[in-house]
Amino acid sequence: MKIFAIRDATDNAQKDLAYLLYYEVDKRFYIELPENADPWETPLLLASFAQKGEHTINSYWSRIWVQQRIVPSDRQNIAQILRDNGLKTYDEYELLMLSSGRCEQDDYYLVPIDEKALPEKVLRRFSRKIEDVVPLQNNTLLAFFRDGMIRRCEMRGYFEKRQPYSVLLKRPDYFARVQIQTGGYGVQWDDNLSISDSELYRMGKRVPMTMDDFRVFASERIINAAEAAEILNCSRQYINELVKTDKLHPIKTSEKNTLFLKSEVLRRNWQ
Repeated sequence: MKIFAIRDATDNAQKDLAYLLYYEVDKRFYIELPENADPWETPLLLASFAQKGEHTINSYWSRIWVQQRIVPSDRQNIAQILRDNGLKTYDEYELLMLSSGRCEQDDYYLVPIDEKALPEKVLRRFSRKIEDVVPLQNNTLLAFFRDGMIRRCEMRGYFEKRQPYSVLLKRPDYFARVQIQTGGYGVQWDDNLSISDSELYRMGKRVPMTMDDFRVFASERIINAAEAAEILNCSRQYINELVKTDKLHPIKTSEKNTLFLKSEVLRRNWQ
């Protein structure tokens, strides 16, 4: 992750007006505003977020801000521009770096900084980013946050009030494909169906368990087919037969392995 302070060249104090974060693997941008962001000082596109008291700018609007500062991809002579600047392909980040984020429309520019240089309140937001998410039945998400908190988020009411999300009510298989957004900034099913980390944190009900508790559970209570065969003192073929006859129920199956709850395997010894 690359981090840059957004500053105004006309400001003698060189105050950090915002922070641009770039995740290199996914090529995704996010902008964080300081808690005391002044809408009159904040770059124009971001000022409306400051006015509403929103401090995290989602990836869509963050990318729009970046695109306003670089040559557009549909410029007629874009191929020659890329060659002149030593670029083989159109890359928003590389183009942004060529000018340190400067453009002709304003006086803002970028300064690379270390994560430790971020304000404490901005760093505190990172502690509430999502570490993991598990889809449960009845349109419920189990969200794991970096601060160790686990929250159970019942999403049906949220989806019912937002028409684009209705597909998630009709298709449980699609709901189950939920993924974490880059950087833990939320969850998504596609680019048009996403929910921010702050929304999930706010709407979720705390589960009296920590991420460490969950890791211990997974480590101690989930076993593979070989371990199940060892517990039952039988062959892998017999484990497969138990599954086929609905006497043992895997929690996950892949081409290479099958996982079981240890407690269910142990109960087979009681029968």
